[in-house]
Amino acid sequence: MTDATDVNYSKRSSWRRLTVFSLAFIALTAIGLYVVYDVFAERSFSFDANLLSPQMLAAVGGLLFIYFLSDGLRLYFTLKALGHQMPLGTMFRLVFLNLFFSNVTPMATGGGFAQIWYLHHHGVPVGRATAATTIRTVLAVFFIFSLTPVCLVTLDALDGNTIAGEVGMALAVFVLIYLGFFTVLLLRTHWLIRPLSRFLKRLHHFHLLSDDRHRHWQFKARREMLRFSRSFRDYLGGRPLFICLSILFTMIFLLSLFSFPALLIHGLGYDVDYLISLGLLVVTTFIMYFAPTPGASGISEGVFGSFFRDILSGNHLILVIVSWRLLTIYLGMLIGLVVLQRELIKNRRK
Repeated sequence: MTDATDVNYSKRSSWRRLTVFSLAFIALTAIGLYVVYDVFAERSFSFDANLLSPQMLAAVGGLLFIYFLSDGLRLYFTLKALGHQMPLGTMFRLVFLNLFFSNVTPMATGGGFAQIWYLHHHGVPVGRATAATTIRTVLAVFFIFSLTPVCLVTLDALDGNTIAGEVGMALAVFVLIYLGFFTVLLLRTHWLIRPLSRFLKRLHHFHLLSDDRHRHWQFKARREMLRFSRSFRDYLGGRPLFICLSILFTMIFLLSLFSFPALLIHGLGYDVDYLISLGLLVVTTFIMYFAPTPGASGISEGVFGSFFRDILSGNHLILVIVSWRLLTIYLGMLIGLVVLQRELIKNRRK
């Protein structure tokens, strides 16, 4: 009876946290949009029916299809390089679950855990699932971090921009942290195991972990970190075709993600330079990686407004921001919420 009560309490607590994060996402998004409306859009807004023209809807639909498809295939081929075959239907449900959880949890922390849980639920070991989702993320981060310095140096549109000027130091620090962590993880895994083991011992010492749980987590932490490190090596030793396809679809995913604003701006009748729009989105996405808010809510809208205010008229700035976030985030989140409900109902029946 006690175990069942604990499980029910844990579920209620998880849903409460999820609800709080979702409300925070909505509130921060509204604040960000208001700041853009007040500061950058000169309190001007108007809807433009050109965004609903048949040609525009067809173009947006095609780009959305490529966006969601490539997102699923980049993880699909990463898993195949690691020796795991997953049904494509499962992979695409995972795309939307990730979009939902990563955007309602701070620093996108929930997306990774949700994907690992889902993959493990479908037969992938935790270490492999962790490696697959991390490799998928690292590939995207590599492209974004490589392109951001180029964009900061070459884009005239960023000259004199306060936000862009402050990114340089953050870029250097974050790149060093990422490179340092993954170098240690791959080449000196025991350097991470030792401090983690000491941390668990301290928890046990202060009676925050029972004897059984302490032994369990000591064993599990060591095992999964070693599996995790080994999985990176297995990925690099996997079939070259699957490695190349995972990289290719990562590139297609990012290109489609960064192309939405250019498509929307073109649809509104502006003569937009595609490369400039692409570069501004690369830097915007990089800054979003540092955002502590759920789904970078509030911050993404503010950064976008700051970067695109000289390209768009005030009455179209809010319209493009909302449309951009609707297509790349909100739509996927809503589908993810439906998928989550169906998965939970399915699990209850089992």
